Amino acid sequence: MLELKFVRNNPDIVGRALVNRNMGTELIDSLLEYDVAWRECLTEGDSLKHKRNVVTREIAQLKKENKDTLSKINEMQGINNRIKEIDDQIRDYKSKINEIMLSIPNIPSETTPVGKDENDNPVVRVVGEKREFTFTPKPHWEIGEALDILDFERGAKIAGQGFTVYKGLGAKLERALINFMLDVHTRQGYLEVFPPVLINEKAMTGTGQLPKFKDDMYLCCADSYYLAPTAEVPVTNLFMDEYMENLPVFLTAYTACFRREAGKHGQDTRGIIRQHQFNKVELVKFVKPETSYEELEKLTLDAEEILKLLKLPYRVVTLCTGDLGFSAAKTYDIEVWVPTQEKYREISSCSNFENFQARRANIRFRTPEGPQFIHTLNGSGLAVGRTVVAILENYQREDGSVEIPEVLRPYMGGAEEIRKD
Repeated sequence: MLELKFVRNNPDIVGRALVNRNMGTELIDSLLEYDVAWRECLTEGDSLKHKRNVVTREIAQLKKENKDTLSKINEMQGINNRIKEIDDQIRDYKSKINEIMLSIPNIPSETTPVGKDENDNPVVRVVGEKREFTFTPKPHWEIGEALDILDFERGAKIAGQGFTVYKGLGAKLERALINFMLDVHTRQGYLEVFPPVLINEKAMTGTGQLPKFKDDMYLCCADSYYLAPTAEVPVTNLFMDEYMENLPVFLTAYTACFRREAGKHGQDTRGIIRQHQFNKVELVKFVKPETSYEELEKLTLDAEEILKLLKLPYRVVTLCTGDLGFSAAKTYDIEVWVPTQEKYREISSCSNFENFQARRANIRFRTPEGPQFIHTLNGSGLAVGRTVVAILENYQREDGSVEIPEVLRPYMGGAEEIRKD
């Protein structure tokens, strides 16, 4: 969340940021109107409360002198009624201001390129060679069904479209990838945590999922808990309303993730690229402001390491302002090559949120100049299902079997391939 004082004093900067994000300036216009009205009410309320104190003393003096106090009492009643009206207006304006403030996205970093959509995302680097197939490669869902390791029909039967059952070596591959990723990231210096996947509204608001993405979340209505859309939410909020010591802090976590994918109907309806339930390993950093952009570069490289070890071709792009996430100031997307689609697909987003999330979640650290909000960063290390997609498609063989990347074989009980029995 931005600071109200900053928005008030820099409407042009915030307005330009919204325009660069393909938004209008209506939010800022409304906010400033409510802010002016709110401050006018505060001023009037303070003046009336001062006047009430004066009249109270005048009534007391009149009583001492045995003089008539009726007119002053009537005046006092009028002041009290107006103060009540003003207090109600103050609460209403404050509520509207808070609602708008929670709906204003972060200001993009100066190093975030201005652009309209994903077509304006500049490529930072391309890593690995795309495989030259001597046969026509099959899409991952055909491979998974032929090898009997992905069961879309039974997933839909027990839950609905967008859910998949992993079987046999498919299930083992998913589990192997989770363990492999966590092992790599802990060696990189991240502390592994295993957080809840049921999350309260305050925590969802703290990282920016609410209120912006409410329609994309799964709400357990009876208890007002949300299912985690990403481990970023519970892990970042571990330090909600706290002062952090011994910065920086690096954490990694595996969670199952749940998203409605609202507005995504018709996209990736086949296969496991877009699912309502999926697994992900997350990297989260809590750092001092002066090091956050250096740490973003390191975090991105840490996520990339998984793809390098798996020997999967990928590229890194910088998201432009029009494609930038709500809470992010700068984001690198890591995109893995999917042969049958003949394009790179996102497998991780590595972002610096600066103090946007920390302000919402009230996460601070102490300095000689006083408390400051920390900077938070996170990135997927990686989205597990999409990694399965990349392995099945890039490591497929003409006979229908799939080679298991060498680095994963110890996690697969020594198996070197997946083939139909």
